Amino acid sequence: MVETEPAEAAPLFGAQIDRARGFAEALGVHGEERGLIGPLEPARLWTRHILNSAVAAPLFPPSAVVGDVGSGAGLPGIVLAIARPDVQWVLIEPMERRVAWLQEQADALRLENVEIVRARAEDWDRGPTLDAVTARAVSALRTLIPITAPLLRPGGELILLKGANAQNEIGAAEKVIRKHGLRDVRVEVVGDGVISDPTWVIRGRKN
Repeated sequence: MVETEPAEAAPLFGAQIDRARGFAEALGVHGEERGLIGPLEPARLWTRHILNSAVAAPLFPPSAVVGDVGSGAGLPGIVLAIARPDVQWVLIEPMERRVAWLQEQADALRLENVEIVRARAEDWDRGPTLDAVTARAVSALRTLIPITAPLLRPGGELILLKGANAQNEIGAAEKVIRKHGLRDVRVEVVGDGVISDPTWVIRGRKN
């Protein structure tokens, strides 16, 4: 059973709530059979995944071009594209079946602000051009920085969705942070008091 839409969803998505509902339904019904989410996830799809992603939407600057590395099922990329139609989202995903899913959802939801690139982040060939890069549940910070920071333009920002261990990840990644020229690396908690399980975000700006 797909989780019933929580009351917090409509205020978070505003005028885009119908698109969010469409994505939740599609992922809840087809996500497990297509290998996108585990068998326990439909029952907590809204609270654990969709709202957890959506609360980070205000962190991205207007008119930015943002990369979502390892977009997978569209968490957070599709969710953020729904919540922030004023931002251009580049969903970077190497696996063909996931790329097919992302394209289907972008088309079905008429997300004109989404581009899907089948590639590993390490193979990104457009240079350091993105205003921001995000990722969710991809890997530890010390291994995530080398594949995300090179995509950023100077002054661009990493906005990485993490768990409660985020501060410890920063400590373990100090050498990598320095090597890739990141400054003001910190943890912010978003959604506290808005959703039941807030999101920890690691932010850092490229020199």
